[in-house]
Amino acid sequence: MPPAQPIGSDASLSSIASRTAELRTVAVEKTRRIQQITGQMKILALNAMIEAQRAGEQGRGFSVVAQEVRTVGDIVASVSRELEDHLAQRIQDLQSEVEALAEKAQGQRYVDLALNAIELIDRNLYERTCDVRWWATDSAVVDAAADPSEEACRHASKRLGVILDAYTVYLDLWLCDAEGTVIANGRPDRYRVRGSSVAHEPWFRRAASLTSGDDYVAADVARQHRLGDAQVATYCASVREAGEAHGRPLGVLAIHFDWESQARAIVEGVRIAPEERDATRVLLLDAEQRVIAASDGRGILSERLSLPIRGLRAGFEHQADGSFVAFHATPGYETYAGLGWYGAIVRRG
Repeated sequence: MPPAQPIGSDASLSSIASRTAELRTVAVEKTRRIQQITGQMKILALNAMIEAQRAGEQGRGFSVVAQEVRTVGDIVASVSRELEDHLAQRIQDLQSEVEALAEKAQGQRYVDLALNAIELIDRNLYERTCDVRWWATDSAVVDAAADPSEEACRHASKRLGVILDAYTVYLDLWLCDAEGTVIANGRPDRYRVRGSSVAHEPWFRRAASLTSGDDYVAADVARQHRLGDAQVATYCASVREAGEAHGRPLGVLAIHFDWESQARAIVEGVRIAPEERDATRVLLLDAEQRVIAASDGRGILSERLSLPIRGLRAGFEHQADGSFVAFHATPGYETYAGLGWYGAIVRRG
């Protein structure tokens, strides 16, 4: 025996809809069978009346009975038609209600899955904001920013390398001076970025204007050509004198989160039913509804969706092309308010 499904689940509602359709078919078949039988009764009654007329006076009593049979047949036929119309309408209404409930249940399930995806990335990125603010107070980082001698910068690079060995979700960590020149990085053998200027990078300009070491910058997902054109989410904090939150600003620490592999694990891990997976995409979208992660690997950083937001933080809707879209806005996590991103589920029609 298959396991029972909770009331309101997609499976139970689908089963009810199927059984309702079966009931409608049975009701129509049975009422039409009654109509067929009453039709035969009326034919028999008509034949009986003809024979009664031929019998003359002797067949008069039989003629009365035949007429009553015909009348009963008409009544049964009328009741049968009324029953068919009544049942058909009631069953149609029930079927429509069940289908609407099934669609609502499925839509809400997709919304919950979209929320699950965006919550997972929010919690992940909250940790990144903690990391960058913590590491910006590391003594090796502060000392190199204060006095960028060769020895101090080499020591800072080693220290950043130790951090990278423990935190494998990062591609590289860059220590930049106040003018935007990279003076140390955690993987100098792989990424030869020391001496490069990042002064033009939006994340650096924003980080250079931070007013406290407690603040941070979270940049949009982008490709970083200095890291092999990898997809990264860059987080920054200001490096300050003596590692104090309100100390004199000395530079900027930028940490580059390995976005592609980490985000892919999240969207591919959302629990879509096996029979739905081929027709369903799990997406993460930025504030401009640009695709920044996709379970099918398509459209990343190039495709834009048009979610039916209409002022809502969550919802679902059928689209004109027959597809079904569900979404949920970022709820943020702890001190990480999120960047206006969305989790989204898109199922082809």
